[in-house]
Amino acid sequence: MSQENLENQEQVQDELVQAEIEVEVEVDVDVDDTDEPFEVPALQVINENVAPEDFNWDALDADSEYYSSDNRKEMEAMYDQTLSTVVENEVVDGTVVSISKREVVVNIGSKSEGVISASEFRYNDELKVGDKVEVLVETQEDSNGQLIISHKKARSLRSWDRVNEALDNSEIIKGYIKCRTKGGMIVDVFGIEAFLPGSQIDVKPIRDYDVFVNKTMEFKVVKINQEYKNVVVSHKALIEAELELQKQDIISKLEKGQVLEGTVKNITSYGVFIDLGGVDGLIHITDLSWGRVTHPEEIVQLDQKINVVILDFDDNKKRIALGLKQLSPHPWDGLDENLKVGDKVSGKVVVMADYGAFIEIAPGVEGLIHVSEMSWSQHLRSAQEFMKVGEDVEAVILTLDREERKMSLGIKQLNPDPWGDIDTKYASGTKHTAKVRNFTTFGIFVELEEGIDGLVHISDLSWTKKVKHPAEFTQIGDELEVVVLEIDKENRRLSLGHKQLEENPWDVFETIFKVGSEHEGTVINLSEKGAVVALEYGVEGFVTPKHLVKEDGTSGKLEEKMMFKVIDFSKGGKKIILSHSRIFEDARETSNTKKKAGSSNIQMPQVEKTTLGDVAGLEELKARMEEDERSN
Repeated sequence: MSQENLENQEQVQDELVQAEIEVEVEVDVDVDDTDEPFEVPALQVINENVAPEDFNWDALDADSEYYSSDNRKEMEAMYDQTLSTVVENEVVDGTVVSISKREVVVNIGSKSEGVISASEFRYNDELKVGDKVEVLVETQEDSNGQLIISHKKARSLRSWDRVNEALDNSEIIKGYIKCRTKGGMIVDVFGIEAFLPGSQIDVKPIRDYDVFVNKTMEFKVVKINQEYKNVVVSHKALIEAELELQKQDIISKLEKGQVLEGTVKNITSYGVFIDLGGVDGLIHITDLSWGRVTHPEEIVQLDQKINVVILDFDDNKKRIALGLKQLSPHPWDGLDENLKVGDKVSGKVVVMADYGAFIEIAPGVEGLIHVSEMSWSQHLRSAQEFMKVGEDVEAVILTLDREERKMSLGIKQLNPDPWGDIDTKYASGTKHTAKVRNFTTFGIFVELEEGIDGLVHISDLSWTKKVKHPAEFTQIGDELEVVVLEIDKENRRLSLGHKQLEENPWDVFETIFKVGSEHEGTVINLSEKGAVVALEYGVEGFVTPKHLVKEDGTSGKLEEKMMFKVIDFSKGGKKIILSHSRIFEDARETSNTKKKAGSSNIQMPQVEKTTLGDVAGLEELKARMEEDERSN
């Protein structure tokens, strides 16, 4: 209700009250100022014979009226102007006339004022007396004559239109943050529950959402889903425009090498984001400190103010690379000038890798110990077998490049090189016990001691047994007796042998398995190329298919024992070539020759056979070989 209407209403009421007072005063004066008895005038009977329904009430009222008809109509019109027409279930504007902790009293120009719970205005913490608010008229008068109105229901009726208007006009509105939800907050906007994403609360990451609950803030409607009646609001959008202006001003003044103050905005595993006053820059983890940094949290903390130097930025200055360590001198510049190759240094292991370890000998000064410089051993091993992160170690400087700021170290150099006296310690022909380290198709690698390795070729494993793979002869981790055959000190190589521990039996076999001698053997292998025959003393011979044919035309079978004649012997190649068919062929030829000789008295040559003396001479050798085979 306007102030003018209120004044008119009060004026009319005052005049009515004044008129009543005047009437009472006149009557009192008449009674008090006369000595004669007061007579009440009789009512004038206008027409005593008129029926009640035809009675002239206007005439009666005219005699008792204190105002003229025109005056009354004028008064009633003035009073009506002070009252607004109130329709139930209609939304109207009202004026706040008083505010308390529990209630807000609103005047909508009706006969009485409405009382609304203060909780309906909690979204607006700046509400004050005199503010215009919209309300829904629920009841003009209840049983107590009270006007019932609601601000919340009025907002709900108009809310969807208001939200769409706010989106269309980019209007700044107020909302009350009710609670947290997954990914953001729920905001009461015009009575509608809108969603405020966590990323839209502020331009910087929010770590504690709870501090915003029960707060009233300004927002912009950024998205509406008309189908599902979903509303998304943003507080960040309000401050981005202002920050954009600040950002453009800062970006226009950026220069490489410039030192600025910034605030730590976010910390990640790869670096730190710094707020330069509306513009973000990144300090990579490698630019935080001259020393090794495992995680940026070791150097900085959130919201910490630090000075940084601009290292680089792109053409649009959207990506700004910052540095912190560049504000302090490089540790290599303070390295002892007298330090040189061959000096011993101490440090702590800061990083481990399969290929080596980085040792920090001073803050920001590191050297690499390659795994090959950790031990004199030639075996491929991991650096983790020698040291671990945090361990204090002593090393020798192998290379030092001050310009490139690189240093290589070694720890095996702290002990004498075992190859230094290899000629005397492992002289050619000496016997030793070695440990089997690895197999290859061509031999066995063994270790005589830490840093001294050697190779036993597969051909040097046995005099008699044909070894196809070292695994048939020994196992990794076993001990093996060896003889030093050859030393290559320059290339750090040792040629070793195992069979050389014994005399070469082929020297004896040469006298036993002479060409033409006959021996019993067993077929142990058959193939298209021929058969392998096991002979005495663990020796094997070979028979081609045509020499395996028997006198009856059949061929020898697997595991069959037969007599064979030596037709070829190779000591160097360790080969004995045999023939079964040659036995009966030679016998047939000899028989024919004898027949001819009998008729002509020609004397036949004697075929050489293995004698008991030859066999006795090999008994000891055979025993040793059988014992070796059992041990292997």
